[in-house]
Amino acid sequence: MATQTDVYSVWGLPSEDVKQRVKNVMNTLRSEFNGPDFDPHVTVVGAITLNPEDAVDKFKSACKGLKAFTAHAYMPHMSLLYADLTDEEKKKAQERANALDDSLGNLSFKINRLALYKTDTEDKTLKSWEKVMEYDLDEEV
Repeated sequence: MATQTDVYSVWGLPSEDVKQRVKNVMNTLRSEFNGPDFDPHVTVVGAITLNPEDAVDKFKSACKGLKAFTAHAYMPHMSLLYADLTDEEKKKAQERANALDDSLGNLSFKINRLALYKTDTEDKTLKSWEKVMEYDLDEEV
């Protein structure tokens, strides 16, 4: 009998102050451009298919000994909106984001927690996406 597998991703989570700042922009964009709700994050590992036990084991062992790190600029990036937009709509969304918080694009922030998420990439509503567990990274010395 085949073991059940799901799609998992590992997310880097920003500190609470950055999370709130980004979430404010995300909420406005989501209401204006009709996208799904999701938490601010930097994707560290995207969309791998594993069984639940392997996902947790691999996540835990990968996190051991990892240090907190600073994320800057586009790579790694933090998405503000998931939506199927035309180029014109994308431009409008970008302009709107800049108007809401013009320094967001140059933001540097510490990632001190990683989270394992179940992320069914076929679910465009993201309603099935769920956090499986979090891991606090060691602080840089």
